Amino acid sequence: MKHRFYTTSEKAWDGMLEAISDAKQSIYLEMYIFADNTPDHAFFAALMQKAKEGVRVKIIIDSLGSADLRAQTISDAKDAGIELLFFSYWLQHTHKKILVIDETIAFVGGVNIHKLFKKWNDLQIRMKGPVVKSIIRSFARTYQMCGGTDPLVLAWNSKKTRITKARLWILEHWKPESQRETRKYFQEAIGGAHKNITIVTPYFAPQRWLVGALHQAMLRGVSVDVMLPEHTDLWHMNHVNYFFMYRLRVLGATIYLSPEMNHAKAMLIDNTEGMVGSQNIDPLSFQYNLETGVFFRQKNMVKDLKEIIEQWKNDSFIFDPPIKKPELIDYILSPIIRIFYRFM
Repeated sequence: MKHRFYTTSEKAWDGMLEAISDAKQSIYLEMYIFADNTPDHAFFAALMQKAKEGVRVKIIIDSLGSADLRAQTISDAKDAGIELLFFSYWLQHTHKKILVIDETIAFVGGVNIHKLFKKWNDLQIRMKGPVVKSIIRSFARTYQMCGGTDPLVLAWNSKKTRITKARLWILEHWKPESQRETRKYFQEAIGGAHKNITIVTPYFAPQRWLVGALHQAMLRGVSVDVMLPEHTDLWHMNHVNYFFMYRLRVLGATIYLSPEMNHAKAMLIDNTEGMVGSQNIDPLSFQYNLETGVFFRQKNMVKDLKEIIEQWKNDSFIFDPPIKKPELIDYILSPIIRIFYRFM
């Protein structure tokens, strides 16, 4: 299976647009944030052109995450022949970032499309091979939930495309049963670690079971590293991140802070197993949102992910609680977070 990692939003956009331009039959795109404000990366123009050429273009966007999308763009896209659907469910959002070209090439990761994210560090992976079938199924499930009617897409819901866990597989979070599977995977992966665990996430509000699993790993002698941006794009998450990174640091983890915004979601276990996906380390991703992650034990993929993470570590600094003193807002928010934390 051929793969390629993209380490910034801009690089991922370049790769995605190149793949879109080569599409001959179909384009499936599912995105949490999809805005039409990236003139140097004109996604909607490219997608509308493909639809006019006869390519089947299906787009699913989250109604909350993509609230900035202009009504005129929506109208123009539909007039061009694009089937554009909105995912709109109470307390649930599609947080997935999926692009599938001609049912043979897939992009999965954490990259959204908005001008504010252009220079962010992030992770998106381009893949070929059997795993693409499972990614199409992930898209098809959301497509059906949104009321899509194309039988060629809906047919994927009934196809069996199980991928062996020996080398590469995807793990979805889209219904109560899959919530348990996602949690089970993280518990098993962390519980089976022997040497080291690295987690990369922009937002860090781990539930009690995850903190417990990481603490147990540290008690076994496993080193735990967590990589976070020093400052996120959400002011309240800066304080939430600080509260939980401080808590985990006291338990023995090493916290790496990136001076630049890093929106990547990844995990590396013992340098033998990796994960790249859309899932943040927070209750929304583990309990409510639709998510998709790619998990792999292929040596070349793990090697590439390890090199990316090592570079990010080199560009970061280690969080030192005595140097970074808590601010007044931290003392105000901490009790609230603690109360909320008990119910997670």
